[in-house]
Amino acid sequence: MAFDRRFAVGLGLRLALVALALAAAVAAMVTPGLFAARILAVLIVAACGAEFWHYIQRTNREVARFIEAIRFGDLSASFARPGADGGFDTLGAALDAAIRRLRDERARLTDESRFYQAVVDDVPIPLLLIDPDARITPLGKAGRRMFGAATGVRQEAYQRFGAEFAAALTGLSPGGRQLVRIEIDGSEQRALLRAATVHRLGGQHRVLAVQPIQDALNAVELATQSDLVRVLTHEIMNSMTPVTSLARTASALMERLDPADTAAIADARAAVDTLARRADGVMHFVESYRQISRAPQIRRRSFPAAPFARELQRLFEADWPQDRIGFACTIVPDTLSIDADPDLLAQVLINLLRNAAEAALDHGPAPCVTLRIGARRGPGVTIEVEDNGPGVPADRMTEIFLPFFTTKARGNGIGLSFARQVVLAHDGEIGVAAGATGGALFRILL
Repeated sequence: MAFDRRFAVGLGLRLALVALALAAAVAAMVTPGLFAARILAVLIVAACGAEFWHYIQRTNREVARFIEAIRFGDLSASFARPGADGGFDTLGAALDAAIRRLRDERARLTDESRFYQAVVDDVPIPLLLIDPDARITPLGKAGRRMFGAATGVRQEAYQRFGAEFAAALTGLSPGGRQLVRIEIDGSEQRALLRAATVHRLGGQHRVLAVQPIQDALNAVELATQSDLVRVLTHEIMNSMTPVTSLARTASALMERLDPADTAAIADARAAVDTLARRADGVMHFVESYRQISRAPQIRRRSFPAAPFARELQRLFEADWPQDRIGFACTIVPDTLSIDADPDLLAQVLINLLRNAAEAALDHGPAPCVTLRIGARRGPGVTIEVEDNGPGVPADRMTEIFLPFFTTKARGNGIGLSFARQVVLAHDGEIGVAAGATGGALFRILL
């Protein structure tokens, strides 16, 4: 290397100077009468020795300064010595090149770190990081948005999202997955948890991906129900159409064959007429259910909540005046707007208000129905319909939205199923819970 050769040449020259100075000093010492020359020779030896020591230590100082710069992360240090002898200009240039390489590498790593941080921050799936001390930290915007209500970093702080979910945080092993129920914004959903392991600073961390799949399950369930209803109604109507036609034809034939109205023939004709009427009733019943298999067409727009709620109140009080049943309505804030199809949403809420009124009317001396519309944390609104009736039994809360399921003697099981279809078509959620007074509380999240 150039530095080695030039450094060796410089070192040799300085050694030669030291040797010559020593020889001159020895000569002055042994020659009588050269007192001043002796002093000068000693000074020259000291100067040559100092220069020799400085020359040797210069490399150590430059290397030590380079190491200190690396140690403290000072990548702005400079070692260039233009015009320096002994190859130190070459050494300075090499150290500067190393510093620049480290600086470029740091910039590259910083850019990569920012990129991966942006990826984690913008990934649409909520993530949770669990460190070796079992501290839980939400990662990314989706994670902070979903779990921002957690009041701590321990498992107990996540109990508010459901006991089953909190237990899975520590119970799910790396590489595993589990389907759990999770409570978000007062609504119970199903989510798929996946766990992975990452190593950082010598410790093993777990990363949990929390993927809500309720929307996908709802879509599959609705599609399955629609297909089932479509097939059933089609097959039933195909089978009942000839029955109805033949029953009417048989009744007409009996009337022509026996105008005297013989008792036996009259009984048979009455039975056939009854069969025809019941067949017509079944056809009407099946036709009424065909609407369940048709997905509602949503025409969304933004509209103010206050006049929308006042119109619902007028419609409600037209059937149930205040002297029969109380009605309360709250909107928070007053300027709140709703982004939905106003006609379909009104139809859903009218059905819910009607059901609430019927449930509360016969249950107690002071029946009351409450409609609440409020802003959610983040975008969207929450709409609640609550009554002080008998409520929905816990074992039926998951069944009341199924087609054909009803608890009313004269119900047909269409209203709540249709309401669920409309809400899900808005990418929203609908559920039922026990209200503060023990009645039913229907909550819609849009």
